Amino acid sequence: MVSSSRVGGLAARAVFYMSTQNNSRSRETYDTNTVTAINTLQQWYNDGTGLWDSTGWWNSANVLTVLADYAVENPDSAASLNIPNVIQNTYEQAQKTQIQAIKALSAVGMPISTYTRIEKPKGSDIELHTRGFDNFLNDYYDDEGWWALAMIRAHDMGVLGLGDQKYLEAAMQIFEDMKGGASTCGGIYWSKVGTYTNAIANELYLKTAASLANRVPDRKDYYLDIAKTEWEWFKNSGLINGDNLINDGLDDKCNNNGMNTWTYNQGVILGALVELNKATGDRSMLDQATAIATAAIVHLSRDGILYEGCEPDCGADGAQFKGVFMRNLRVLQQAAPQEAFQNFLMNNANSIWANDRNKQNQLGPTWPGPFAEANAGSHSSAMDALVAAIVVS
Repeated sequence: MVSSSRVGGLAARAVFYMSTQNNSRSRETYDTNTVTAINTLQQWYNDGTGLWDSTGWWNSANVLTVLADYAVENPDSAASLNIPNVIQNTYEQAQKTQIQAIKALSAVGMPISTYTRIEKPKGSDIELHTRGFDNFLNDYYDDEGWWALAMIRAHDMGVLGLGDQKYLEAAMQIFEDMKGGASTCGGIYWSKVGTYTNAIANELYLKTAASLANRVPDRKDYYLDIAKTEWEWFKNSGLINGDNLINDGLDDKCNNNGMNTWTYNQGVILGALVELNKATGDRSMLDQATAIATAAIVHLSRDGILYEGCEPDCGADGAQFKGVFMRNLRVLQQAAPQEAFQNFLMNNANSIWANDRNKQNQLGPTWPGPFAEANAGSHSSAMDALVAAIVVS
């Protein structure tokens, strides 16, 4: 359960406020940087698969989400960058791309995802359900949750004629599949092929339910009841530790397993609680989100810049994590503004552009620098900070 103390002690408060001093740029600067980053990102885009080469299946859902986030914020610029058509192409093509998914968990709770793309034999006409993740479904509930949220954000763009209603329907179908993964600990399992109950799958389930409650009026009660039940379980499950940070999951006895407090575990819950606040009007949701966000900034940043414990080599999965936190912190900042959060978002965007960018404008995984090898995952993760800076500046 979230502690009533938002930041533990005077020393932690000092660290929090010292790490979030104002060093802002203009909104126009952040937008210009984001447009440059989008043009670089699209060099990894594969029109045929609808995915971004150099990164994984769930990562591509996050790439889609950051593009949709930018499109919601600046629709005219997004149209000039062809983002609506990219999103529609991904919706159509990604489900048709034949992929084999295998996941494992490291000793500290780092997911290691392997996606093997299987080329379609020339001249063959394989049915959709046998050659891809039809309806974005596979054996992993977290993967499904990322795509559900990507489809919801694509719907939010409101680009009529490009599948808007289909995006929301896709998210609803994904959610029903996730609902079938009930865990004996409560909540849902990580996958259909194991019995691990982890934080991220449940945060995604919660955020998807609350988001649908706010977008499907005739089924609001259905989704809201599930979201409220899920949050009641989550906050009492032991996943939230005494520092107001969320560990990776539960052990076989349904107790906190003490694994790493990855940044994305502190992130999705923020957006979930904002959506739940919107659906219920319950201000305590924002207070609890603020406590988690503050704890994450205190404990998971270095000199005011978000830091993942595995840096600079976090693999394809870990390279995506920090952007998830920044995206959801931005959502919380919009709902419950704090100057410290605003400054933190802008300072991270500034550091990325100044210290974590190469001559090709690729963005790496180590935001304070120096630049490390980039891929579509690390690049799009950094873009989440850039887009957040546009919104809050």
